[in-house]
Amino acid sequence: MNSCEIISCFNLEGYDKIQTKFKGNETAKGSTSDYHEVSPFLRLQAAKGWKLIMIQQEAVYHRMGQNWSYAYDESTLHIRIRTKRDNVSQIDLFCGDKYGWDKTHEVIPMQHMASDSLFDYWQAAVRPVYRRLTYYFALYNKDEVLYYLEKGFFSEPPAIIYEGLFDFPFLNREDVHSPPAWVKDAVFYQIFPERFANGDPTNDPADVLDWGGTPSPRNFFGGDLQGVLDHLDYLCELGITAIYFNPLFEATTNHKYDIKDYFLVDPHLGTNALLKELVDACHSKGIRVILDGVFNHCGHTFPPFVDLLTNGRSSRYADWFHVREWPPQVIDGIPTYDTFAFEPIMPKFNTENPEVKDYLLNVGRYWIEEIGVDGWRLDVANEVSHTFWRQFRNTIKSINPEAYLVGEIMHDSLPWLLGDQFDAVMNYPLTNIQINFFAHGQINAAQFSLSIATMLANYPQQITEAAFNLLDSHDTTRFLTLCGGDIRRLKLAVLFQMTFQGAPCIYYGDEIGMEGKYDPDNRKCMEWDIQKQNRELFEYYRWTISLRKSHTAFRSSGFKSLEIPDHPRLLVYERWDEHSRFLIVLNNEEVLVDATIPVPGTDAIWVNLETQKRTEKFTSLLHLNLPEFGYAVFQAVNK
Repeated sequence: MNSCEIISCFNLEGYDKIQTKFKGNETAKGSTSDYHEVSPFLRLQAAKGWKLIMIQQEAVYHRMGQNWSYAYDESTLHIRIRTKRDNVSQIDLFCGDKYGWDKTHEVIPMQHMASDSLFDYWQAAVRPVYRRLTYYFALYNKDEVLYYLEKGFFSEPPAIIYEGLFDFPFLNREDVHSPPAWVKDAVFYQIFPERFANGDPTNDPADVLDWGGTPSPRNFFGGDLQGVLDHLDYLCELGITAIYFNPLFEATTNHKYDIKDYFLVDPHLGTNALLKELVDACHSKGIRVILDGVFNHCGHTFPPFVDLLTNGRSSRYADWFHVREWPPQVIDGIPTYDTFAFEPIMPKFNTENPEVKDYLLNVGRYWIEEIGVDGWRLDVANEVSHTFWRQFRNTIKSINPEAYLVGEIMHDSLPWLLGDQFDAVMNYPLTNIQINFFAHGQINAAQFSLSIATMLANYPQQITEAAFNLLDSHDTTRFLTLCGGDIRRLKLAVLFQMTFQGAPCIYYGDEIGMEGKYDPDNRKCMEWDIQKQNRELFEYYRWTISLRKSHTAFRSSGFKSLEIPDHPRLLVYERWDEHSRFLIVLNNEEVLVDATIPVPGTDAIWVNLETQKRTEKFTSLLHLNLPEFGYAVFQAVNK
């Protein structure tokens, strides 16, 4: 078999040929030369040993819909395409109305939006006059022009415009995925109710322990809703604008994920009336409230499940659950009925049952309508049917279109984020990227940036802007513990969190230096003794939150990483919007850094927002010294 190397495939000077150079002395059958028919220019290229860089078609990807072609708002489409990294230098989007191409078509240069280790991602924003768009791509590098249509790749632009192009048929306004506008501006605070503050000892469980004791999966310390009311001013001082509560409904455990009554606040936490008072008080201070919705499973004391255990197959609730083998029991640690994980006390709902659906939809409706909460965080969301979540969304949004629905999903979540189910998910992929870089130091700044780029490319822009960004939670080891107790590492992660798109969430106590390994150690009682709080860290959190609130650029989508090869653990990135531009520099290692940072295309005066020091002249080069695990936030100004 002949060994050959494809050097080029494109149209040049009338030659639409494949140039093939055979290796060794073998030639193709019937060939008398090492080279097939080529133009004199290509023959010269090959003779001189110049290897042409051709566009790698197998790496190019686009399809209509999902994160590749979607409505960003009621008048704007985002069109994206993927190419092999560093293989394409420019892409033009040719687009127009399929019924009036001659009068509507335009050519839009696409912007390079991100790069990961394998691919470049490009995006163009289009505002089609008549809300319809047909389009194709022209891909360029120094050696080739390639046209990409839905029907394939071509060396010439399409002669028949209405055949084989990509087609966004119509921008229907009700199909636009529009997360609540308030979310991208929010700073969340997660409260585990039983461990935040004990404001009413009269509702304590009988076996309550003294505040601050060692937590276990089964003990109680008396935290309640009155305790939250008593400390709202603390949350306001910190800068919090939204609270996410772990479950509040009646249950047997301290975590309340084994719910007995979905319409009743647990008596040890308070009452429905007290929750209403708390929600109203929060709203008066500009704080939104979302609740934890446990609709995948209930608790073993939930009356329909008790009835099933009592009456077996004859129970009117037999079809409310998934019983694989009768009678329901636990054999060798495995329940004969479906549960959350293999927890016998958490039987899984059959959400295909119309009665179950109605019951749970009424639960979702009740707390929005009667108590006025602002949304739901949805537990184990990926194990509940998509059909149920579509109905749930329609129910909630019909009451409050600005209610925030965020799913607990720890993997690729695009199937839930297409506008018919959730507004966002808990952004655990981002959490893990930050753990690997800031806490564990397992990746360098370039690898961190590549991972961020992949995440940005995986979802429509409005999804990223409304993502629920957390460093830790009740289900993880606390971030400071992962940092080995090093406050400096935590500070870098917090600064990134507060200057990145998506809604940041603080797990209670992180802001004062609380630590804790995995459950139950991560669910300690909140420390209210000011002498035991890290107040310097608290003030740092206040400063980063204030930065975020003061500058819309930190809440927008303008983001670009800058690689500094001489300093592999120096993370540098730009943030911008139409109002302002910033450069953030994070030194993620225990070495003093002396670096010069080029800022392409920005000749400005730069102001350090922490020290207020300014560069002496307009410059696109920043020289700075950063201490070990140091940081700087610069703003570009014109005077």
